[in-house]
Amino acid sequence: MLLELARWLAHDIRGFNVFNYITLRAVMATLTALGISFLVGPVLIRKLTQYKVGQSVRDDGPQTHLVKAGTPTMGGTLILVAIAISTLLWADLENRFVWVVLIVTLGFGIIGFVDDWRKVVYRNPKGLSAKEKYFWQTVLGFGAAAYLWSTATTSAETTLIIPFFKTVVLPLGAVGFIVLTYLVIVGSSNAVNLTDGLDGLAIMPTVLVSSALAVFAYVAGHLYFSKYLGIPYVPGAGELAVFCAAMAGAGLGFLWFNAYPAEVFMGDVGALALGAALGVVAVIVRQEIVLFIMGGVFVMETLSVATQVTYFKYTKKRYGEGRRIFLMAPLHHHYEQKGWKETQVVVRFWIITMMLVLVGLSTLKLR
Repeated sequence: MLLELARWLAHDIRGFNVFNYITLRAVMATLTALGISFLVGPVLIRKLTQYKVGQSVRDDGPQTHLVKAGTPTMGGTLILVAIAISTLLWADLENRFVWVVLIVTLGFGIIGFVDDWRKVVYRNPKGLSAKEKYFWQTVLGFGAAAYLWSTATTSAETTLIIPFFKTVVLPLGAVGFIVLTYLVIVGSSNAVNLTDGLDGLAIMPTVLVSSALAVFAYVAGHLYFSKYLGIPYVPGAGELAVFCAAMAGAGLGFLWFNAYPAEVFMGDVGALALGAALGVVAVIVRQEIVLFIMGGVFVMETLSVATQVTYFKYTKKRYGEGRRIFLMAPLHHHYEQKGWKETQVVVRFWIITMMLVLVGLSTLKLR
């Protein structure tokens, strides 16, 4: 929106040409999203508290979390509003990738909103049924995948890139690309959702990964940089740097209120949307495996749940009594049960994410 205005003004005032630079608009998107979060956050928290939109705590979780009951939830709405406004203001709205990531992000946000709403209104900690949730996630995931395949302009947009190897690429074909895209989007969405169990635990890794993806998006959309670094050139992908920057700014703004002890929780409306956003951006810039590396904390959390459930069912069927690998899943609860304080778990998981993001960024050059 503002880009179009700047281009119009640039006909008379050449200084407005500076807004053609993606880097400047990415910085402005970050600051805009951060400012919106700071301004709207306190108002939203008051409204959520006023309408008693409080968190329902599962009775089978850590007992120390019972004190969190009643803390305002659905704070992810603030993140989505900040992302949407910032992106609409600073991104090139003629870019098809911008609309794909916005629709996927807001679509998954709506799924999370309905889930949270049921938890709040009906006081049911389980919220939306798993079948309903996965059905709508599947619709959005396959829809985005089919659109990206049908609108791809080069073969580079649909091949799988192997990190650390300059010439190793795997052509996927229509079925392979669509299935992989679906798995990345839906898997990433649910992985972030599973991670969102402690104050600030999910949002900071999201900020770090989205910031790194902004770098990948900028490079992938730049003809000379992509050629020099040996990564696929995806025309138009650079504009996603603005979206990723907005996501990072909105996330930092939310962290101001979500840091321990949290004044507001993200809820599924935020976690599902942010995870899906990371997934679809990674697909567009052809860095699915790098996302797997940088989002290692999300992966570990998801695997801990999957292995715990699988092993419990297996041992119950074989021995008549279910056994557990972890003291409690997801993984962050395991470490809480081992005696780690909540803040210790959160900060240590942040540190792990920082290291993994650096490993992911190193794939730009180490090929």
